Amino acid sequence: MKGCEVGDSIHGHRIIAEARKIGDPLVIVKSAGAQRIVLTENALAVIDRKGRWCSHE
Repeated sequence: MKGCEVGDSIHGHRIIAEARKIGDPLVIVKSAGAQRIVLTENALAVIDRKGRWCSHE
């Protein structure tokens, strides 16, 4: 399974995430309306739609 180490990240147009606990949304400085949430306890995220800026590796 890929993406299981600390510091690993995924990128996509749409990402589906599941977790037992979800933190409060935090507005971050990126683009209009960008937010960050923290998923804890058995968290999983899956790319549902690949972004067009992703490489074709």
